Amino acid sequence: MREPYPPIEPFNEFFLNVSDLHTIHVEEAGNPKGKPVVFLHGGPGGGIEPIYRQYFNPEKWRIILFDQRGCGQSTPFAELRDNTTWDLVRDIEMIRKYLNIEKWVVFGGSWGSTLSMAYAETHSERVKGLILRGIFMLRNKELHWFYQEGANYIYPDAWEHYLKPIPSEERGDLLNAFYKRLTSNDKQTRLDAARAWSIWEGSTSKLYPNDQLIDRFGEEAFAEAFARIECHYFVNRGWFNPEDQLLRNAGKIRHIPTAIVQGRYDVVCPMTSSWDLHKAWPEAEFHVVPDAGHSMTEPGIRSKLIEITDQFAKL
Repeated sequence: MREPYPPIEPFNEFFLNVSDLHTIHVEEAGNPKGKPVVFLHGGPGGGIEPIYRQYFNPEKWRIILFDQRGCGQSTPFAELRDNTTWDLVRDIEMIRKYLNIEKWVVFGGSWGSTLSMAYAETHSERVKGLILRGIFMLRNKELHWFYQEGANYIYPDAWEHYLKPIPSEERGDLLNAFYKRLTSNDKQTRLDAARAWSIWEGSTSKLYPNDQLIDRFGEEAFAEAFARIECHYFVNRGWFNPEDQLLRNAGKIRHIPTAIVQGRYDVVCPMTSSWDLHKAWPEAEFHVVPDAGHSMTEPGIRSKLIEITDQFAKL
């Protein structure tokens, strides 16, 4: 079982103006002359954490991480304007050009896997390899499973807390009911909805629920950006057309060396999505971790991801 590499600090941090409205926070860690990898965090709206640097051998990798629009240290905080999947794809390209990187490995889990695929299908010539975890392609059935009906059969206790801000007459369309509240002018209305939304995900992200993770997801600052930005992306179906755009266009990236890691008991991004991708993309390595849920910090997922980053450092 692989453990994370020791904690490291960035050797470079900067803010990049990506539009008239948005500035994003970017950091680099590891070896400035190492193989470049860009880490795409989850959510959308989750932001980066120091532990993410520890999934890569710091002697081999030049690790680029950034807070996507509206979250982490990027500004303006929790902003929904000019914040779409395709804006983020352009931001990734802007970072690549700014850092004078010709090609890089792209690493993303959960929403990060969505964004990784969207970027790779748009700029395949710039992607040397893909490491994807907890596949999420933002299809209608995936959203319905987690936010309307499906996952609640497994976590009915946590589901009761998720439903609390929404009156019974609006529960037939929970995404739009939450969106109305998350975009309310009343701060308390926004916060109540944000905490319910965010804690629901924190409660279901691990095979064994973790109180520390649930508490973090319930923190006001994290919850508001996380819930607002996620719901904004989901009510707009990721701006994909058709809704299964990523899966349909997988043929554009089948030539890229790729590894897929999936927790067998992932409730947030259930295995059916990674299985659909595996069938459409048989060339990609496909790893099912038998004793894991969704979180990349679960021991089996963590170990497999570190094993793969060591392997991809030799590409």
